[in-house]
Amino acid sequence: MKVIFKKINPDAILPSYAHPGDAGMDLHAICDKEIPPSEVALIGTGISIQLPENTEAQVRPKSGLALKNAITVLNTPGTVDEGYRGEIGVILINHGKETYHVSKGQKIAQLVIKPTLHVEIAEQNELSDTQRGAGGFGSTGLNK
Repeated sequence: MKVIFKKINPDAILPSYAHPGDAGMDLHAICDKEIPPSEVALIGTGISIQLPENTEAQVRPKSGLALKNAITVLNTPGTVDEGYRGEIGVILINHGKETYHVSKGQKIAQLVIKPTLHVEIAEQNELSDTQRGAGGFGSTGLNK
């Protein structure tokens, strides 16, 4: 499957897989940015995407960035819809205690391409019964 990217900034780095078999391609920052503790920043990538029909791109955190610096993607996963042609941006949040410096060219997130399903919406007055029923948060217990 081919995914087409466009550099909308000449300094942009196209996404790439770090290793064979990886699910996510690395996304790179297009500029330097300071993110103070507990603050949020939109980081541009300088790229746009043309996705194949019935797919989406999911923007996900980099585990090393989260573990070592408490930096993660705020709206995980961020969805890039098939029809979107604007710049891919990454919303990062600093959960750390120190200001974090994003450097131009730095790997800041992963991009995973996934199939999408489009469903028919139907309304009914009743839903089928299940063992779980309406049990929500914590209903399956927290212990083994």
